Amino acid sequence: MFDKIVIANRGEIALRILRACRELGVKTVAVHSTADKDLKHVRLADESVCIGPPPSSASYLNIPAIISAAEVTDAEAIHPGYGFLSENADFAERVEESGFTFIGPRGETIRQMGDKVAAIEAMKKAGVPTVPGSDGPLGSDDETNMMLARRIGYPIIIKAAGGGGGRGMRVVHAEGSLLNAISLTKSEAGSFFGNDMVYMEKYLENPRHIEIQVLADTHGNAIHLGERDCSMQRRHQKVVEEAPAPGISEELRNEIGGRCAQACIDIGYRGAGTFEFLYENGEFYFIEMNTRVQVEHPVTEMITGVDIVREQLLIASGEKLSYTQGQIQIRGHAVECRLNAEDPVSFMPSPGKIERAHMAGGLGIRVDSHIYNGYTVPPHYDSMIGKLIAFGPSRDTALARMRTALDETIIEGIKTNIALHRKIIDDANFQLGGTNIHYLEKKLGL
Repeated sequence: MFDKIVIANRGEIALRILRACRELGVKTVAVHSTADKDLKHVRLADESVCIGPPPSSASYLNIPAIISAAEVTDAEAIHPGYGFLSENADFAERVEESGFTFIGPRGETIRQMGDKVAAIEAMKKAGVPTVPGSDGPLGSDDETNMMLARRIGYPIIIKAAGGGGGRGMRVVHAEGSLLNAISLTKSEAGSFFGNDMVYMEKYLENPRHIEIQVLADTHGNAIHLGERDCSMQRRHQKVVEEAPAPGISEELRNEIGGRCAQACIDIGYRGAGTFEFLYENGEFYFIEMNTRVQVEHPVTEMITGVDIVREQLLIASGEKLSYTQGQIQIRGHAVECRLNAEDPVSFMPSPGKIERAHMAGGLGIRVDSHIYNGYTVPPHYDSMIGKLIAFGPSRDTALARMRTALDETIIEGIKTNIALHRKIIDDANFQLGGTNIHYLEKKLGL
């Protein structure tokens, strides 16, 4: 195991990584911007290094500064968390080239999975089901593209190969709009991602978003930890997640999970990762792989008992997986609500000083958050200030505990989306389970 690592992130995930390191006896170095000098994990870390001013481009995305922090503190590895540089292949390679261990997949794997076309091709070879589509990037021949769309069947969606975060995609319902949509998406992709390659897929009207958590070591072992339902979304951003997904049988879970684990072996994957699928009419369709720890990893930890961040550290240090597939048992149900510093109606960010913070507790309740009384939420970063997780022996119990936990949670001085979460948990259709990815936006009138 490593003696010391750099935590190249901020907020709740940085604190989560620090806690896992402490359990393993690993020293930590917190890198931070000038705006984040009072973050909880910065105060708790063994060492801290300021890497730049508030803008993330000058701090948390500053590759030379992060690597320099590892050098001056004599650290051995760097954990990127999620967001920022976590899926940056160049960063992963620079870390390794500088003599440190990147706690995540190899740069070449990140690059392959970051290219949606290459990822889909790799999944097809591995036997993972994919959405019917163009089977590669679209060319410049208009007639060929129109024939492809007819073969797939409208509606179709045009996607940027290097896209993400809801950008670089456009739905087309009729042939008359196709060519313009391709042109606009290519232009948008070139501007946002520096890569104007686009591809075409069948657009599923009312799918659910279901993902499979995987772990793979460097010894040829890979396992899956079941699935999560992340369908409750707003503008492609997840709001509430749960595990296991309502209505997914154990047989289907093992079938699709087994294919994902085998795909990890086939592509030489290393570390924690997530296969994201659209699910409709009993069928899974691969859309992308996230080559990092997910925001919603706690719900999987709650139902399996597996510490995913601990496994990341062990795998990166060269250890074998702590579990075999046969040892993974799904027990109970877990729900996670993302707590954001934002107006619950307009969704405008609400940075500022937290005058009072009282987090919920009790049986089955977990809180992953970096906030405290007097902490000032900066305006420079994502508005998420924590995650509230409720676990129970059944879904009904987990939802009941979440309802109580939301009522107990008090955050004053800034606006939060707690009221929105109460609305979701009390929604009759959500309580039944199986709502699709469009449900929340329709409910909110967006």
